[in-house]
Amino acid sequence: MRGVVMHAPGDVRVEERADPLILEPTDAIVRTSATCVCGTDLWAYRGADKLEGPRPMGHEYAGVVERVGGAVRNIEVGDFVVGSFFASDNTCEICRTGYQVHCVHRVPMGSIGTQAELVRVPLADGTLVATPGMPGADLVPSLLAASDVLGTGWFAAVAAETGPGKTVAVVGDGAVGLLAILAARQRGAERIIAFSRHGARQALARRFGATDIVEERGDAGVARIKELTGGYGAHSVIEAVGTQQSMRQAIGAARPGGHVGYVGVAHDVILDGRELFFSGVHMHGGPAPVRRFLPELIRLIWDRAIDPGAVFDSTLPLDLAAEGYRAMDERRATKVLLTA
Repeated sequence: MRGVVMHAPGDVRVEERADPLILEPTDAIVRTSATCVCGTDLWAYRGADKLEGPRPMGHEYAGVVERVGGAVRNIEVGDFVVGSFFASDNTCEICRTGYQVHCVHRVPMGSIGTQAELVRVPLADGTLVATPGMPGADLVPSLLAASDVLGTGWFAAVAAETGPGKTVAVVGDGAVGLLAILAARQRGAERIIAFSRHGARQALARRFGATDIVEERGDAGVARIKELTGGYGAHSVIEAVGTQQSMRQAIGAARPGGHVGYVGVAHDVILDGRELFFSGVHMHGGPAPVRRFLPELIRLIWDRAIDPGAVFDSTLPLDLAAEGYRAMDERRATKVLLTA
């Protein structure tokens, strides 16, 4: 099969990889209908994350089940499925609290690599969720989004306690930040302020539910939020970048007693304990337990109540994955969908 492999920063290749096999009786093999490049893939592409030799790439996937192991009971050959970026058994004590991403038996799908024609999914019964039927081609991008960026944006909105009557500020205009806007709107937020300097992303933010756009960053961005909220700050702030500046901006934009939901993968973020102590904000986040939300998200997509697939502004064949990485690295694309 063909699959994407990163050999070094900036060096992405599509190569012949061995077809995946059923290694455990709880495995399933999925033929991907679509996969994609994630913003977190760019950390390695840019050299911020160290590569220990060639690495298969990708952790987002949706497609049709081709084979299942002998212990798989809930997923059948022929099902169209969506899975999280971490495989989980969905039965351990941690999973039962809704934090499947921290499952005691979890397997990172990024270690397997889903930017490929075929993917082995461990713990298939706990990881995969089947759609009500075979989706039309127009629904596939949205279902793929549920595998990570929609689920992550949704978790961010939950962690930030977005809801009716709330003012929400979103730091980050990548795919996760944009879909966090969609999630906040679905959860009934009254006002949603998007930080963005990019015209096309501003337009998509408004399409997803943003009521205000703020182009300032850092302390100036915090000051602008305070100005828009009568000096108080936002009730809910979503941090979807993962840098020192974005985290300080998120905490600063929240009012005392407000909530910060942080889902940007942290790189060199150091919090000042005294500053955090006197901020009076609640903080919750980390890697998103996407599996918790998949049934609800699939239902909303299937009923066409939401269209998260709009976040894909470029579609390329798998063979052109390197161009997809370049486009996202150069901010010529918000998120690139790859078709096998």
